[in-house]
Amino acid sequence: MNKTIKEKTLLYQTNSIYFAQCRHGIEDIVADELREIGALDISTGFSGVHFKASDSVLYSIIYSAKTVSRVLAPIAEFNIKNTEELYYRTNSIEWENIFNLNNSFSVSSSVSNSCISNSHFALLKVKDAVADRFIERTVKRPDVNREDPDIRINLNLRNDKVRISLDASGEPMHKRGYRIEKVTAPLNETLAAAIIRISGWDGKTALYDPMTGSGTILAEGLLKLKKIPSGFKKDNFGIFSFPDFDKMLWEKIKNKFDDSILEFSENIIAGSDINKDAIRAAKKNLAEIPQGEKIKLSTIDFREIPSLKERTIITNLPYGERLENKRDAEKLYKEFGDFLKNKCTGSKAFLLCGSTDLVKKIGLRTKRKIPFFNGPIEARLIELDLY
Repeated sequence: MNKTIKEKTLLYQTNSIYFAQCRHGIEDIVADELREIGALDISTGFSGVHFKASDSVLYSIIYSAKTVSRVLAPIAEFNIKNTEELYYRTNSIEWENIFNLNNSFSVSSSVSNSCISNSHFALLKVKDAVADRFIERTVKRPDVNREDPDIRINLNLRNDKVRISLDASGEPMHKRGYRIEKVTAPLNETLAAAIIRISGWDGKTALYDPMTGSGTILAEGLLKLKKIPSGFKKDNFGIFSFPDFDKMLWEKIKNKFDDSILEFSENIIAGSDINKDAIRAAKKNLAEIPQGEKIKLSTIDFREIPSLKERTIITNLPYGERLENKRDAEKLYKEFGDFLKNKCTGSKAFLLCGSTDLVKKIGLRTKRKIPFFNGPIEARLIELDLY
């Protein structure tokens, strides 16, 4: 038996505590989703959530969670005073019991308020410490693979406290595998999933996106309604290379989720866009999801839509790259507000807006304003009740 499995030497093996990375601003939404799946001792931090989980709950989160970006399994924590200490403490970890020479690895890092200020420099120190450990014990070193490694090592250095983790998710969890076509400034999948959770949409009203783009909001709505796990198209996860990976348990968890996927009624999800190329991309993307072809899409300007009464309207209003200038943006936001007021009575609307100034141009009283980050852009999600 592997020494690491037998002696439980890694931090996550002794305390069952993990860290779910997420977009800044949706930590509370992630915490709610983790709680639903079965996580315990949940606490939010900056761009992530700490949680405790059994192996079955951990596997469930990795395979099914929709608002999480990555799941990290901490293997060691310690304080440092200088660069040499970071190297020495990292080198003292028994890496040869975590993975072997046949596995490739990569290192990512985040650094703040510490004796080391350059994250790339810290990354290189960790990489050298791991490689040197193998050379000292086996004479050889495993390959570094930045694109598709077997083992992803994560370094978090904050206030001179180091946390070194293994990435249990592998590729970022927002990469569902269905987005084969893109448009300008696409909405991140985990952010779209978070917005849908905030909206409370449960299929009792029809979901409509009048500015569909590449179809991300509709796709995430379909995944939620049909209970399709976020990893349904992935065949490799970081956890597969962990020294204590339980393949039989993974297959059991995966089959449970796959067998729970629901049927989906037509006309409950639909969308449109003025851009025919966007609709073409959305159709291709949705076709990658089981029953995604049932979603009705049309090429039409929202101004020409006859009505959207008693719906849940969720959309990512264009901004930045998607608009020519401020005057165009102000005009569009005002016209969209008029559309909601005159043609969408009885509906609820959730609009992701890239500018607080533009929110005012909608001209409707907002029920809620929630700050979000879509990449580097600070946005606002506004909720409207339309009477």
